[in-house]
Amino acid sequence: MVEKLWGGRFSKKTDLSVEEFAKSIQYDYKLAKFDLLGSALHVEILKESGFLSSFEANRLHLGLQSVYRQFDKGEFRINNKYEDIHTYIHYQLQKIVGDLALKLHTARSRNDQVVFATKCYCKVAARDLLRDIIGLKKSIISLAQRHRDIIIPGFTHMQHAQPVYLKDYLKMYVEMLERDKSRLAYVANNINITLGAGALAGTPINYAKYASGASKILKKYKEFSEFNIKATINSLDSVSDRDFVIELLNILSIIGIHLSRFAEDLIIWSTKEFNFVDIDESFCTGSSLMPHKKNPDVLELIRGYSGRLTGNLVSVLIMMKGLPFTYNRDMQLDKEPLFDSFEKASQEIRVLNGLIRTLRFNSAQIKEYLKDESLYATDLVYYLVNKGVPFKKAHTIIGRLVKYSVDNSVLIKDMPERLIKKFSEKLAKDEIIRLFDPVVSVRSKRSIKRARV
Repeated sequence: MVEKLWGGRFSKKTDLSVEEFAKSIQYDYKLAKFDLLGSALHVEILKESGFLSSFEANRLHLGLQSVYRQFDKGEFRINNKYEDIHTYIHYQLQKIVGDLALKLHTARSRNDQVVFATKCYCKVAARDLLRDIIGLKKSIISLAQRHRDIIIPGFTHMQHAQPVYLKDYLKMYVEMLERDKSRLAYVANNINITLGAGALAGTPINYAKYASGASKILKKYKEFSEFNIKATINSLDSVSDRDFVIELLNILSIIGIHLSRFAEDLIIWSTKEFNFVDIDESFCTGSSLMPHKKNPDVLELIRGYSGRLTGNLVSVLIMMKGLPFTYNRDMQLDKEPLFDSFEKASQEIRVLNGLIRTLRFNSAQIKEYLKDESLYATDLVYYLVNKGVPFKKAHTIIGRLVKYSVDNSVLIKDMPERLIKKFSEKLAKDEIIRLFDPVVSVRSKRSIKRARV
């Protein structure tokens, strides 16, 4: 391991096993551009506070911009011999500006560097994921529009319940995604990016310099121009807070569960037993043994990754639950779950988006399922209610009628009028047969204020 940002107090080298165990550069390199932004802000703040001359500040800015351009062009090569990305950037800068780089760490700690960069990452990752969610919503709405007239059997407890519009089923997931989007936007907007915490106790720099110095630099880094960076209100909280990570991981796990439920329905519907949907071959895989197989592996992986997203949330919750104030090295372990959850959620949404655009529904097979008379049992109850029969009594009458149909393997529509009348004199065969119609059933539901699809 190369020279560290610390070590004056130590007379022994760090054991190699400790260096390998403790380093984080293999994953926190993802914070590179955010650490470079923080360094540029800090240079300006140091200049305004008198710790750097204009000449020194200008040299440091040019050096940081040089490193940033390397990163932006994909020429930034990570060296795993370094402890973390913050140390690596420091020594990359030192190669360009020499020992002037040593002044950059004035009134600064990796404790506040880490939380600054992590908050910036979260802001950008949330922004990108919001775009993915919006794209998926649009694809689902488009699918609903193309199949606006299809009616499907609705299920509760995986049993036939009542007919529903396919568009309503699809809009159910639009509603879920809208909640996900609102939660994600709310939490991302409320992440306060601060400077000036130091290690935990603050710095000698006046708090007003942090806001004024930051505003000047953000204009030059247009990718981050929407960031609102302020001086810390409570430096202890700034370095010890990971609530924002936990909140985001919670949202990402909920997104994973929503996508998993959608995937599960499509997996079931794509089976020969259902045959409601046909998943395009470009989103399926085959079997190395069975030549006939067309497996919905993409959907199964979406379903499986929901466990990983939830696990990432739990790992950080447990890591944080007993930490004393303020910063502890345990908190390094929030990065991998955070990065992984954002990346996996984004991958899932994008691949599902593509799958949905090519999805086809088997309307003929769906119509066969809609012939099941039990789907209209509730409509028969309302039919009797409208004839003055109390709901509970009507429910019992139709329940007995359905049981007789099942036990005797005879359709209600094939029963003679006299037999139907035995269940209730108010039942008329020709009238109830007209109710065995999915269109009549869905149109009778007036409590739903449907948006135009």
